[in-house]
Amino acid sequence: MSDEYVLNIANKYHIQSGIDASTQQNVINPLQRLVSQWAGECLDNIYLSGSRAKGTAINLSSDLDLFVSLKSTTKNTLREIYDSLHNYVERAGYKARKQNVSIGVNISGKQIDLVPAKKRPGNTNYHSLYISKRDTWTQTNIIEHINKVQNSGRILEIILLKIWRKLHGLEFPSIYLELTVIEALKGRNKNAPAENFLCLLEYLRDEFIGKVIVDPANTNNIISDDLYKYEKEAIQKKARESRSQEYWREIIW
Repeated sequence: MSDEYVLNIANKYHIQSGIDASTQQNVINPLQRLVSQWAGECLDNIYLSGSRAKGTAINLSSDLDLFVSLKSTTKNTLREIYDSLHNYVERAGYKARKQNVSIGVNISGKQIDLVPAKKRPGNTNYHSLYISKRDTWTQTNIIEHINKVQNSGRILEIILLKIWRKLHGLEFPSIYLELTVIEALKGRNKNAPAENFLCLLEYLRDEFIGKVIVDPANTNNIISDDLYKYEKEAIQKKARESRSQEYWREIIW
């Protein structure tokens, strides 16, 4: 019965990875043209990343993530690239919002996150990204992140925790959340979603704050540093509350 409940919740919010023709035509294509104009000859590629690419998208979060890959020969600093894209989008008449590594854009009723990054030299998928929250930068590999999540066997639990995060208004960056789920459920049965979700809540309550989560694409990039201690404590507190509830409908709905 519990498994049936959480499966129904996941199905209620989960968005399939495919992009419909209308979204492609009215949202992605115009944004790609805009970004191409901004980047000019520095543009290497623009591709779908984030939860749509990983298969973990829910309709409570940003609709799409577009990864903007600039050539390694781009002269500008990462901060200049980030600020320049934000300003260019705003001048084009869109409402843009600075986020941690992305720029949120509202277009045709959709929320799109643009992630500008500079490719590392050589034939590689590694990129340098600006982290606005700390005014610093990091190196990572988005393709490796996508593959790790897709191959984890934990898509359902990731979707459930993303829903829980949104319903309770918590700040919990997606890559941090995804790696936390994979770590917390290591070795556990992959056909017990309700039990696994309760296990996740226990992990967030008991182990999460002190756990160091490292970027699988760069051991120098400590993903768990993406949240301040008070933000982690808010997750811990809500997990404690949720785990103590008697009914599923009070945990996730």
